[in-house]
Amino acid sequence: MTPRARLAVLVSGSGTNLQAILDATGDGRLAAEVVLVVSNVPHVRALDRAAAASVPTAVLERLPGEARPDYDTRLAALVVDARPDWVVLAGWMRILSMSFLGRFPNRVVNLHPALPGELAGTHAIERAHAEAEAGVRTRTGVMVHLVPDEGVDDGPVLATAEVPIHAGESLDDLAARVHATEHTLLVSTLATLVSTKEDVHA
Repeated sequence: MTPRARLAVLVSGSGTNLQAILDATGDGRLAAEVVLVVSNVPHVRALDRAAAASVPTAVLERLPGEARPDYDTRLAALVVDARPDWVVLAGWMRILSMSFLGRFPNRVVNLHPALPGELAGTHAIERAHAEAEAGVRTRTGVMVHLVPDEGVDDGPVLATAEVPIHAGESLDDLAARVHATEHTLLVSTLATLVSTKEDVHA
């Protein structure tokens, strides 16, 4: 029997995408196991979700005055010990430097609530909604991509899904539909990755 792929998931918030991964590994849709969940923010809901699924967790906060590469070196040392096949950024709100990415080449996967080349960075859903209200946007979407370097939301695209913006809909309604699309697309993309790529951890 082929060993299940090992996933380390980095989070910064409520962890709804983490929950989608945990649910899919539990019911067989995703042939993988989450071996570590790391947050850069203490006491977030994502950590509770991981603990409820008996997944090891860690909190790694940035030290006062700590440079980004130095933090990322500590983060990489923590994650590498879990021997992940893939590192999944599921609501991770820090730009990773090569101090981290260089340890996991072509193995870091990010989820972003916009289509390729659009609305990079934070608050993508809010910005899409504002543009729709201004009459300059009729759809947004979700993409899953690799993170090869320090570019923001612009790595090689693995999968996309469009989300139409309905006239007059609230930001909350749009966000709910984008998040539902995120959960589905992230799980299906990871399922494809773990089924087509051989085990790569050292």
